[in-house]
Parts: sequence; C-alpha cells; structure tokens
Amino acid sequence: MSLRFLPLLLLAAFGLAIAGELDYPLDAPAPDGRRPGGTLSQTLPAPVLGNEENKDLRRERNYPEQPPTIPHSIRGYQVDANGNKCLTCHSRAGSARSQAPMISITHYMDRDGQPLAAVSPRRYFCTQCHVPQQEVKPLIGNSFRNIDHLLEDEAAGTAKP
Repeated sequence: MSLRFLPLLLLAAFGLAIAGELDYPLDAPAPDGRRPGGTLSQTLPAPVLGNEENKDLRRERNYPEQPPTIPHSIRGYQVDANGNKCLTCHSRAGSARSQAPMISITHYMDRDGQPLAAVSPRRYFCTQCHVPQQEVKPLIGNSFRNIDHLLEDEAAGTAKP
C-alpha cells in the first residue's frame, strides 16, 4: 500500500471512531423540517402539487427588480434547449398576435448590454426567474410589507420602529 493513502485511511478511521463515540444516528431526520416523517436514508414520494393559479392577472411586485410571476398555468409547457413555449406568446412577434406582455428588452441583450436579434441564451429559460403561483396555505406566517406601505405608514405617523 502506498504511503500517500495513509492520511486518508487514518482520517476515515478517526471519523468512524468519533461517530461511534458520539452515538451518531445513521438514520437522522430529514434536514429541511418541512416534510413530515422521513429520514436521510429514506426516499419518500414527492408531495402532491398544489393547484396552479390560472387567473391571468398581473400581480404587484414587492421590489423594483422582482421578476414578474406567471399568472397562468404552464403545466405541460416545454422550456428546454429544444424549445420554449413561453416565447410563442411573449416574444416580439408573438406578443402582437396574442396580446400577451412582451418580454423585457433586457432579455434581448448580451452580458455587455449589446442588443441581440433573438432572446439571449442567458434569458432563455424563463422558469429560472419567473414562477407560477400555487393556491396553497403558506408554510409560515408572513408579515412582509412593501416599501410603498411602509412609506404610507411613516407619512401617517403609524410606522413601527
């Protein structure tokens, strides 16, 4: 056996000794705390998908650069290297026919800000930033207030410190 593997062997033996000494559970609970039951070594079925909203209403954005959410169902849409169903309605040509909002001009620019004839490859996979909404009960409470509401409270003198 070569001496270069000796440190790795010693480290592995040390790790096993520590794990045994601490009575470390080899079947620890899942780390995220959101899925009921299950351990690290178990594979459970995925939870049932919620009902996708399909209201076609634009939602208010919470901060200036927030990507808009998708106000309709995209179940079954192909968005991969071979095709992008979103561009059927939201591209320059498609938005005129469908009356859907055209994607931002920034999606037609390269990383140096130079205009392109087609959608930039960096902006081609829409669901990296834009997400459909689900009609589900939130996992935790949320008291988020956007800047407009905070400024209104401050002007009315009801702002909380």
